[in-house]
Order: sequence, then C-alpha cells, then structure tokens
Amino acid sequence: MAVSRKAEREFIRNTYLNLLSDYLAQRGEEVLLVKSNEIAIPVVGCEGNEDYLVLTVKVPTGANKGMDPYDGHAEAESYALHLKEKAEKAKADAEKKAHKKAKDEEIRRKRAEMAK
Repeated sequence: MAVSRKAEREFIRNTYLNLLSDYLAQRGEEVLLVKSNEIAIPVVGCEGNEDYLVLTVKVPTGANKGMDPYDGHAEAESYALHLKEKAEKAKADAEKKAHKKAKDEEIRRKRAEMAK
C-alpha cells in the first residue's frame, strides 16, 4: 500500500518523537508534548533556576517545497565552515584588539614622558 510523502514524513517524525519521549521518560524526566513535533522537559540549572528544554523533531522537505531535497551532510559541512569562519574572525578581532591596546599603551607612555 502506497502512502503519500507527507504521510511518510509524519510517520517518521512521530516514530522518533515517541522514541525520544519514551527514552526520556524511562530516565525519569517529565516529558510534555507542547506541539505535534515538540516536547518540553522541565530542567533546573546549576544556580537553581527552573527552565524548559524544548526538543523539536522534524523531517525537512528541502528548498522549494521539496524540489531540492534536504541534504543533512551538506548542511553539516556548511555549518562546520561557518564555525571555522567565525573562529577565524574572532581570532583576527582579538589580534586587532591586542594591537590597538599595545598602540594605546605606547601613546599613553609617550604622553607621560612628555609631561615629565
């Protein structure tokens, strides 16, 4: 029996959502279904603050409503590249800041010498 692609995705999503929910419930977590594809878990942080962790399960269709299929491997590579670029930018910004700080200290030192 053939099922529609949408029904197949819903089945996959619900299967894994139930697996996650059951696993977390077995570990003693309170699992709250907040949307058809989201569960929330009450958590307490290290400072004693109460929050909720929300887990979303989805089967993406891709761009243009499924015309270009979603590629998780390509997304992971793209995200890794994004993180690498972000780290390089942070390193460059830190170097600029250190250079400016050294330059400012030199200017302050020269002004102090001139004031004497």
